[in-house]
Amino acid sequence: MNPRPGGYTERLGEALIAQGALSADQLRIALLEQEKCGVRLGRLLVELGFVSEAALKTTLAENQGKASIELAQTVADTGALALVPRALAERHHVLPLFWEAGQRTLTLAAADAHDLAGQDKVRAALAAALPEYGQDIRIETLLAGEAEISEAIDRCYGHTLAIDDLVQEIERGMGTLSETDSGAAGTEAVRPVARLIDALLADAVKNEASDLHFEPERHFLRIRYRQDGILRQIRALHRDCWPALAVRLKVMSGMNIAETRAPQDGHITRAISGRPVDFRVASQPTLHGENIVLRVLDRQKGIVPLEKLGLSATHLALLERMLLRPEGLLLVTGPTGSGKTTTLYSLLNRINSEQVNIMTLEDPVEYPMPLVRQTSVNERVKLDFASGIRSLMRQDPDVLLVGEIRDAETADMAFRAAMTGHQVFATLHTASALGAIPRLRDIGVKPDILSGNLTGVIAQRLARRLCPHCRVASEPNARARRLLGLADGESATIFHAAGCADCRFTGYRGRLAMMELLVVDRELEDLIAESAPRRALLGHARRQGFRALAEDGAARVLAGDTTLEELVRVVDLSDRLAAEG
Repeated sequence: MNPRPGGYTERLGEALIAQGALSADQLRIALLEQEKCGVRLGRLLVELGFVSEAALKTTLAENQGKASIELAQTVADTGALALVPRALAERHHVLPLFWEAGQRTLTLAAADAHDLAGQDKVRAALAAALPEYGQDIRIETLLAGEAEISEAIDRCYGHTLAIDDLVQEIERGMGTLSETDSGAAGTEAVRPVARLIDALLADAVKNEASDLHFEPERHFLRIRYRQDGILRQIRALHRDCWPALAVRLKVMSGMNIAETRAPQDGHITRAISGRPVDFRVASQPTLHGENIVLRVLDRQKGIVPLEKLGLSATHLALLERMLLRPEGLLLVTGPTGSGKTTTLYSLLNRINSEQVNIMTLEDPVEYPMPLVRQTSVNERVKLDFASGIRSLMRQDPDVLLVGEIRDAETADMAFRAAMTGHQVFATLHTASALGAIPRLRDIGVKPDILSGNLTGVIAQRLARRLCPHCRVASEPNARARRLLGLADGESATIFHAAGCADCRFTGYRGRLAMMELLVVDRELEDLIAESAPRRALLGHARRQGFRALAEDGAARVLAGDTTLEELVRVVDLSDRLAAEG
């Protein structure tokens, strides 16, 4: 698409530059890219990571003299939706919002108020649906982001990829669908298989699943989503469906379809609701066939601003304090699935700017970040964490992120980077913040190196957040009071999960981080250098305001953010349970 008449493209770029949201170099690159692909400038700027969609929408609204709208908080009128076919809405990136018959006016959310051709198509559709009005119909536009509109179209028009219908179609044709046929793209047999896989991928993203599991059993195929950290079965298919579906997944992810006896890894990228979503695919041979799991890597949800992690004001202030140190190693600990990567990316996002060179070494890179140089470890070319850090140190970095400290060599390189004036972020598998210190000693880090170069340690767990619409209040019984550490006579209210349509009848919606933060100050450094026992370290930390995971979790339960059942599920309360016995 060429620049619009009247210098529309130039005006948008100049407005963004004037606001400081875009540089002249970035505009020049985007215009060159636009000449090659013909995509609208605004969309290109967002895809290239030069501006956010929110900033673009605000600038467009000011530049075009139009009001903007937040579609996530808007309910479209069903009458308006019925007047504009979904295909037309998707093609021109518009969403019909309100139809006022008396005023003969349709209000549209649009990604581009200058798309007069698109508005003419919508007016023609209205004239066909409402012949009594003829061409005497007005269209008013409100600006919204393109990805925002795509997501709202999916939500408002309904999920047209009918999974149940596709399952029935495949199961009816099982006698004619062979595993060989399923690998032949474009055949009549493969179409329902391909459509079902696409539907499941889109449905997993729509339902905010973090993982999608295909699990063959002896007589059937189980399909499960992991939502808010819990696996839920969403479909069961006849076992004869699985070979065709497995081959389709392997073809899409670049795996060898002939290899069924060895584990394989692959990758899928799909545009869903107007935005790119990545899926990390892993196959594993099992007793009843290949098990395939897809990790959903939604870039839109991957990088969460630090202030939106749901942290307490105290924890947020402590993290800000740790980030102020210009050098040293900051560790994030916890089991797999405890949100370590999300927290690390949030920390990096807070300090990310053109004045800082941030480089990462990950296994693998999950979410691309603008300005950040990200590298995946690769054993085939002998690029492991230790050798990777050594290489990154020659790239003039200010900040390094190391995906995981696994061995003495990696730990040595990470501390060497911290000792030479760099901020280093890394993960470590330990159960608690204080547990990181003996763990590093076991790996081989000397106490004198530990004491001077460790900024702090974050230990965290993820618990499901209670749905605020249906939670039920109650008074804690004696057992609950003991687990929550309540004193005798202390009044308190806790909440239980109920279930409603807003939370998919689970009682929970989203997750929150329970944390313990250990800030390494001068006195603690001295204790570490003396190889002081854990009790001495804990005593000093508590005098400085340290709060353990169980205590932070109990506070979140008493605040009504989550339930006692969730706290028991994700945090070790064995000491309190032993006291109960």
